[in-house]
Order: sequence, then C-alpha cells, then structure tokens
Amino acid sequence: MRTQFTQDQLADPALARSEKILRNCVHCGFCNATCPTYMLLGDELDSPRGRIYQIRDMLEQGGSPDPDTVTHIDRCLSCLGCMTTCPSGVDYMHLVDHARSHIASHHTRPKHIRALRKALRLLTDSEPLFRRAVGLGRLARPFAPILPAPLQRMLRVAGEGGIWPPAPPRGRFRADGQTRMRVILLSGCVQPALAPEINAATIRILNRFGVEVIVPESAGCCGALGHHLGEEEAGKSQAATNIAAWTASAVRHGPIDHIVTNISGCGSHIGDYGHLFSDDPAYADQASEIAARSIDIADLLASLPLRRGAAVQTSLRVAYHAPCSLQHGQRRKGVAESLLQEMGFTVLLPRESHVCCGAAGSYTLLQPELSDRLRTRKQDHLRALTPDLVATGNVGCQTHLADGLAVPGLHIVQLLDWASGGPRPPELANRC
Repeated sequence: MRTQFTQDQLADPALARSEKILRNCVHCGFCNATCPTYMLLGDELDSPRGRIYQIRDMLEQGGSPDPDTVTHIDRCLSCLGCMTTCPSGVDYMHLVDHARSHIASHHTRPKHIRALRKALRLLTDSEPLFRRAVGLGRLARPFAPILPAPLQRMLRVAGEGGIWPPAPPRGRFRADGQTRMRVILLSGCVQPALAPEINAATIRILNRFGVEVIVPESAGCCGALGHHLGEEEAGKSQAATNIAAWTASAVRHGPIDHIVTNISGCGSHIGDYGHLFSDDPAYADQASEIAARSIDIADLLASLPLRRGAAVQTSLRVAYHAPCSLQHGQRRKGVAESLLQEMGFTVLLPRESHVCCGAAGSYTLLQPELSDRLRTRKQDHLRALTPDLVATGNVGCQTHLADGLAVPGLHIVQLLDWASGGPRPPELANRC
C-alpha cells in the first residue's frame, strides 16, 4: 500500500510503526472472507481491507477523523481473524489499536457514549467495585423492563448467580506433594464477579498436579479493555501495576515459571506487554520478560501429567467454542480440544469455528446489534451439534453465549478439574 506521510509525521515512533504495517498490505482481500462484520454487513468499509484504507487516510490527514471512519473502526471486534488469514503478515492488531488511540485523542463522541465507555473502564479498574456493580445489577434485574435499553443490557451481562459475588482467592496456594513449578495466576477484573468458580477450579487442578499458585493482592486488570477503548495511558497504567506486583511476588516467593491466564483475552494482551512498553525504558525489559512467561491455562495443563478421577464418568458431548483471542490472538489451536478428549469427553466443533461469537470484551455493550447477530449465528451452529454442554476458554465468550442457550456453558478448566478428581460443576448435576 502506498502512503504519503511527511517526515515530520514519521518522527513519531508509533506513526512510523503504523506506516510500515500499512505498506505490507497488498489489497488482496483474503481478510474479508473471515471478517465477522463484513460477513454480516457486506460493506467493504466494514472489512479489514476497507478499514486499513480508512486508517491510512485518517493518520495521513491527522486531526479530527471523519465520523463515518470512526463508525467503521468502532465496529471492528479485534477478533484478529484477518491476521490468521493474511498472506502478507499485516499486523492489523497494532494498526487498529493505533487508530483507536488517535480517535480517542482527536474525536469527541456523544455524551452518553462517553459516559458508557468511561464507566466500563472505571469498573474494570477496580475488581471490588466491579463485584459490587454486578451485585447491584442482579438486585435490579426485576426492574429491567422499565429501564433504558443500555441498562437492560448491562443487567443481562451481570448474569445469574449470587447477589454478592465473593472476593476472589488471593495469596499463596501450595502444591499438593512435590512442587513441580511456581506460577502467578492473573485473577482478572471481570471473571471473579461473573464466574468465581473458574479461578477456584484453576487453583485446585494446578495444586493437585504439583503447581504452586500465587495470586498477588495488588495485581488487577490486565489493561486490555482500556487499551482497546483507545485509552492507551490508562491501559498502560494498569499493566504497569501488574508488572510491579508480579515482579515483587518473584522476589518474595522465589522464581516464577509462568504468568498463567485462564482468560484468553487477557492472555493475548499480556503476551503483548513487550510491544506495549517498547518505548518505555523503565518497563521495557520487565514487560518483555513477563510477556515471554505468559501462558494460557490449557498449554500449562498440557505440560502436566493429568489423570482422570477413578469414579468420574465424563462421557459428555462437549461443543467447544475456541475464543478468537486464543486461536487468532495467541495462535493456539487444538490444545484445549485435545485435553478434553484425553479426559474422556466427546468434543464437537461447530461450523464457522473461526468466526467470533460477538462478545469481544466491551463490544457487546458498545455494539449491541452486531454483537447479538453474531451470538445468534454462533448459538445456531452450537445447537446443531446437540451437545450436553458448551465449553470455552474465555469468560466473555462463556457469559455471552450462555444468554439464551439451553445447555450449560462452562470454562474448560472446570471440566478438567472435575474430570481429574475435583468437584462436579453444579450446572452438570442433572446431566451426568
């Protein structure tokens, strides 16, 4: 792709990096075939190729972007299916992140949209605050029909469960028997409130097979949500807090083998910490080391000698939904499916398994119509498999798909914990 940036513009390191990304694009359009919004809307401007042209024009012109350009970039899910397909290796992820940062700095959104985006970032900035918000949301569900549509949707996202979600486990959890390795577990900002059983199951199964788990008190949100909202500095601040907390944990408890994530979206972002802090000498080395040590829970479990529990019958039909952040962001495919099969489950893969379910972090609240259309499409493919349950590796996908799906939705670690001797998930009480 031809570009016409000035030398003054290219003096900005971020813009210089984006210019190199733009030049790699050869306009082939292979990416359009795997883009969820293009599949739904059929509009070139809502495809990766179309957005790349718009981003180039926006960055070359500088200043306030055209409102139509903002609309089309906002519709991008950042599922990164386009990067998996691209034969030229176009780094669309960092390009669209730069575009969002530019929009955040040069465009004024309507007041109600600004308020919603700010509320989302502030809630994820404090895990206790998010838990309280979820509790209040569940209390308010009886009043949902008389509330404005955006609030109704937020109450749906709060999901089912206890009115006041418990505080997540924190501290040091020693391995059963001989210690094979020591890891730090990212607790997350949303998951402890929406599905606290996921972290509990993760700690149990890792301890059972010789892994010491540390969950630092001072670590929090990975920074992905703020980053993808275009609030780059806010996201970096959250990431820096984690880097400091995890580094301090290594000093206090001893060498850390891995930073474990059971939220694939967070894992994808942590794996990019090195790039995020590449221009920051205070954090660059630590961020790169942490990114290198980041590992998804499925990959870690695949390295352990998992064993089936003697009395556990796991002959269930499991429809597996691969999160985009895992299969496209982290480029990890097949690991979770193999683990489930090895532990006795029958694993079923839906049609269009490479296509996003529409959750995409805050997308379900910011782009509700497109998000719902993608969820319906995904749910139809999952129902066609007639499964006993649906499993995935990301809490956002799990809660999004559960809305209106007649079968239980679980995280893979809950199934693997149960199959290897842990408690049976209550959602399966009448299914096995």
